[in-house]
Amino acid sequence: MGTVTPFPSPRGVPTQIGFERIELTRILDLYGRMVSAGMWRDYAIELGQDAAIFAAFRRAAERPEFRIEKRPALRNRQGMWALVNEAGVVLKRGHELGPVLAPVERRLMKLVD
Repeated sequence: MGTVTPFPSPRGVPTQIGFERIELTRILDLYGRMVSAGMWRDYAIELGQDAAIFAAFRRAAERPEFRIEKRPALRNRQGMWALVNEAGVVLKRGHELGPVLAPVERRLMKLVD
């Protein structure tokens, strides 16, 4: 009764991609500031096998204004972080989260001024 046997998982099946606590804290901090500025009202998080996506909405019934995507498969190429706009165009791609969020933070600074 004291032995725990792990559930067998098939080899080659990719695991679920997610955000680390520091990454999610940074993203939610930006989200909170955009909410207080009146720009965003809702968000969604999608955790898949090849990507983790944070989507920010102006209104819940629309397409997301911005998507922050983490794709570890692109880590050694263009960088695993991407900022995608409402039309699906990649605005910024990079290896670190901070520079990828910079265009949104610059927009927030213009709103606050």
